[in-house]
Amino acid sequence: MSQPLTDTSSLDHFFNAFLRYSDLLEQRCAHLEHRLGEQSSHGAYAASSTMSSDVPPMLTSAAAVDLYPITPLLEDRGIDDIMINGPSDIYIERAGNVERSDISFQGPEELVRFVENILAFSGMKIDPMRPLIDTRLPDGSRVNIVMPPLAIDGINISIRKIGHADFSLQSLVDNGTLNKQIADFLRVCASIKLNIVVSGGTGSGKTTMLNAIANHIRSTDRIVTIENPAELRLDLPNIVRLEWVDINQSGNNAITTRELVRNALRMRPDRIIVGEVRGPEAFDMLQAMNTGHEGSLTTIHANTPRDGLARIENMIGMADLNLPITAIRRQIASAIHLVIQIMRMEDGSRRLVKLSEIVGMESDTVVMQDIFIFKQSGVDEKGIIQGQHIWTGIFPKHQELNRALREAGMMTIVAGTR
Repeated sequence: MSQPLTDTSSLDHFFNAFLRYSDLLEQRCAHLEHRLGEQSSHGAYAASSTMSSDVPPMLTSAAAVDLYPITPLLEDRGIDDIMINGPSDIYIERAGNVERSDISFQGPEELVRFVENILAFSGMKIDPMRPLIDTRLPDGSRVNIVMPPLAIDGINISIRKIGHADFSLQSLVDNGTLNKQIADFLRVCASIKLNIVVSGGTGSGKTTMLNAIANHIRSTDRIVTIENPAELRLDLPNIVRLEWVDINQSGNNAITTRELVRNALRMRPDRIIVGEVRGPEAFDMLQAMNTGHEGSLTTIHANTPRDGLARIENMIGMADLNLPITAIRRQIASAIHLVIQIMRMEDGSRRLVKLSEIVGMESDTVVMQDIFIFKQSGVDEKGIIQGQHIWTGIFPKHQELNRALREAGMMTIVAGTR
């Protein structure tokens, strides 16, 4: 287990060492800015054919990023998360269970070089006054880095892997997240441009669900995605990917997610996908859904569909618009058609536990009805949760959805899940 940096000299060593690496990184990024060509479709920079050999290889190719010694962990498809608490203190999550890895760094210096390699790829740096960052690896895996003095025991890195995931509704059927009837239902919802919010806790699979639904968007639609960091992998032809970046991490010139959502409206999108709403951009997202950008999608951190709507209310309040609560709720009821609740179960599995339709307002309350739910029946001898997805017996009230289900011959399919 890594030892806390309790003495001042050790803490100063870590902090000062990283300041030197940050300065070096800034010089490299400045050099790169003058020598690189156009940005690739994956967000990395493509090297110019005239680039000289003095540019570090890790800056010219995503494949050249040195992620030793945890490369085997990144390549292991059974691992979902990698947690680095220090040079010799690495944990992994496999099938919902956390276990300690026998892989380690040789020491603090190698761990700092590892951080430098990640930052060189992303073109970002740790601000000495704010030594933390969210970024991604070349395969799209999400990375959070915290440095001393914020991280008391030394460098802390959390990696959420997504690079090997199969982003399809069929894969979610195969792993038990939902059943075939719900998958077919969601395909229809995506095709007729319903506005959908995916709700769930940390690590519940919100982004995977969002990606699976979005891959059934019509190929003729123009899509603008807004994320931080970029994680979606959409197999669509007309897509613009935007990634929120804190240009000046001291906050002076930061471009907010809300500004990106507003700018997306000027890019002639058919649909807007926001990886996650966390603040006042929730208002602009609802405005987009209500003003000709049907079929837009987003996710939110919440434990139930009702809690998700309450969080959206609170985030709209962050926009300082002084709107009455009833007006906010009417906006929500008008803009959002479905809320999908994802949960990470006690056995580590991820399940769709509710698929709820928003049907309107009664007085000052948003009215919802559950179309599908997951009904748990017990736990087997291995601790695996048993149960099934069932139809609640309620048909959707959305007229276009009902028509599309009938045309697809799915009304009987939905009823068959009861």
